[in-house]
Order: sequence, then structure tokens, then C-alpha cells
Amino acid sequence: MKYKGFIVPPIISDFLIGRVWAEDQLPKQWQAIASQVPHYMHLLKKYGYVQQQQGIRQQPKQCMRCLTTLQRHLITYTLTYCRHCLMMGRVTSQTTLLTYHDNQYRFIKKTIAQYPQQLSEAQQRVSQALITSVKARQHHLVDAVCGAGKTEMLFPMLDYALHKRYRICIATPRADVVKELMPRLQQAFPQRVIHALYGDAPLSKGCAQIIIATTHQLYHFENAFDIMIVDEADAFPFTYDHTLQLAVTKAKKQDAPLIFVTATPSKTLLALVKKEQWQHSKVWHRYHQHPLPVPRFSSLFHYQTTLKKRLPRKLARWVQERLQCCEPFLIFFATKQLMASSLIHFQQLDPLIESVHAHDSERTHKVQLLRDGQVKGLLTTTILERGITIPNIQIAVVGAEHTIFDASALIQISGRAGRHPQYPTGDIVFFHHGISVAMSKARQRIRMQNAYKEV
Repeated sequence: MKYKGFIVPPIISDFLIGRVWAEDQLPKQWQAIASQVPHYMHLLKKYGYVQQQQGIRQQPKQCMRCLTTLQRHLITYTLTYCRHCLMMGRVTSQTTLLTYHDNQYRFIKKTIAQYPQQLSEAQQRVSQALITSVKARQHHLVDAVCGAGKTEMLFPMLDYALHKRYRICIATPRADVVKELMPRLQQAFPQRVIHALYGDAPLSKGCAQIIIATTHQLYHFENAFDIMIVDEADAFPFTYDHTLQLAVTKAKKQDAPLIFVTATPSKTLLALVKKEQWQHSKVWHRYHQHPLPVPRFSSLFHYQTTLKKRLPRKLARWVQERLQCCEPFLIFFATKQLMASSLIHFQQLDPLIESVHAHDSERTHKVQLLRDGQVKGLLTTTILERGITIPNIQIAVVGAEHTIFDASALIQISGRAGRHPQYPTGDIVFFHHGISVAMSKARQRIRMQNAYKEV
């Protein structure tokens, strides 16, 4: 950006580049210079560093941060405001949104990457295809089974993009996946500034060349990224919230390639890929070349009634076998209420069995305890269906016929097992009160992927 007689303090420019931010919501990073911010903002506006827009556009009424078209029930008599992105800070008709873009900003070019160079033949093929797509600015779908090594496939493309001084976003619907990816990216690219953004993320300094974020955090960005990667693109809430899909488009630059990475692409996504002629890569074998463990079905009739009093015999036997073999395990429940009421019965078998759910403040700590062997097993909601890798993990689903367990969720849950090359197998059991279509579809797709021949 041409010098205009004023140098923007790095503490402000590093944060604002590519972001959409409400002027009346002071970022915590700026607390140290809070008294000077009004002066700096005056100069940013005076010299044209920031663009301003009204938080709520009037015709039609639309939130300019999350792009939600406001309905009548979102409007008060005195003030128009957006409820859809209220958790990100209030945007009203009196809010001024700031955007700051510096097309002359240059990230460092030379870097030393420290990621594993040994990839399977299939992984190498996908990695090269991704680099080709980035060069051609073409969208790409990576359809790879759980445990195929999707993150490792991205590393060569990321290395290429970093040398090109591109800014990259890896977006995912789940905060757990962000937390899982962050240390892996930091280890692979130690010289780069990498930020993790999610609801209660710690503050980060510097201008990040790689941002790993939940899709909700993309509301805060506009025209910011040269490459947009959406990991777990089939996960809730991304597939059900149109504004999150709009946020992905808004956050990337107009010609930036969009890369979707998923083990369970939806029919809608596959139709879009075919219609718009995206590049499409398939990897239906795991990197260690062992087949995916196939789930088995086991009836557990009237389990909801039984669990109020005791553990059903089949379920208790399965847990006891895991404890005797010293195998860590995850047991998925359809509802938090059923899980919570069942915990006391599991702890009678072993007090080192815990439970986690979306609003559990100790969720990350408990998962780490499971990795370290200090917890024998975890009861969980669908919050852990993705973004968790633990060697030798065994999997059970209680109430697999419940509507919350669609085929995609059941495939992802099954994909937690057998990921480690020393433990390529694992028991996956769907306890049910009647076999659902989703259960059958999930098992059928896993068998189809196991039978697939790479070409």
C-alpha cells in the first residue's frame, strides 16, 4: 500500500487485514493501546486504509457480516439488529463495520517445512493434483476415507502456497478439529504465523499466513484468503446453515480456489462438483493399506428404559471386554440426557470412565486423558464423531437407529477406529432398537470403499 503520511501500528494492521470488524467492539488484542485506538481509527479513515459500511443494509434488510436477510421478527421498532450472528457480537443498523485490505503486504518467502515427506502413491497423486488446481485457480474436491491421511496430503500444496506468499484458511465446522489440526500445522511449518480461531480460543499475535478456524469465524473475514480449504465439509452445522456457506465465499478472494476435503460428500456437493467441473480426487484406502473396520449390528431393545435402572447385559459385557483388554473406547449416545443418566452405571464397572459433550469446559482435557490412558473410556455425544485420533480405540454407538445418526455421522464415527498402522483393526458395534436405513447405508459404503480399486 502506498505510503500516505501515516504508518499503521502492526498491532492494528496484523489484526485487521482481511477482517470485517464492528467499530464499537474493541478487540482484546488492543487493550494495551485502548486509549490511542480512537486516534488511530481517525487516521485510518482519513488516509483511506479502512472501508466503512453500515452493519445492516436497509434495502433489502441484510446483515453485512453474516449476509443473513433479516425477517420481520428480527427487527424492533427502534433498532434493526441481526440475531443470526449475535454470538459474534451485536450488529445493528447503527453499527459501522470496518474492513482493512493491504494488497502490498508480503509474507516471508523462504521457509523450512518439517512435515513427513513419505506419502503413499495415492497420497502423492492427490497432493500433486491439489498443486495443479492451486496453480490453475480451480476448485477441487478431495473425497478420502477417514484415516486416509488427508492432512498429510495437504502439506505439499500448503508448502507451495506458502512459498508463493499466499494466505490460506482451513475452515472446519467443529472446534475439536481446529484444536487437532493446530499443533500438526505448527510442527509442519514452524516458521509461519498460524492462528486458531474458535469460540474461546486464546489470543494470538502477528499476522497469520495460515488461519485454522471454525466456519462461524469466517463471518469476520472478507476477501481475505488466496486459498480456502473446507475440512469436513459435510459436517453439521455447515451443511444446514446457508450463511456459513456464504461466509466461505465471502472470506476468500474472488479467484481463490476452493478445496473441499471430506470422507462423506453429500449428493448436493457431488452434483455441484459435476456441474461446475471441479477437480475430483478419490482416496478410498487408508494410508497403511488396511481395510476400514466394518461396523456390526447388535440389538439392544428398550435400551432407553433399561439404562434408567442398569446397563443392558450386552453393553455391560462389551465394556468389560474392553477394560480387560486395556483398550480405550468411545461410546456414542444420541442425547446428552441419556448419556448423563447412564454415566453412574458405567462408573460402577470402572470409576475411570468419563463423559463429554459440546458444552463441557473440560472436553479437551478429558480427551487427552483418554489418549494418556488415565481415563479408560469416554461416553460422548456426536461432538467427537470427527477430529479425534487415538491408537487402538474401540467404538460403540448406543441407539444407532436414532435420526441424529445419519449415514454420514455413522461413517465418521466408524472412521475413528483402526487409524493407527500398529492397530489397523477395531471393534465397531451399533447397538440398536431396530436397524435403520442410515445404518445399512453406512455399512454398505464402508464395504464399497474397501472393495474399491485405485486407478
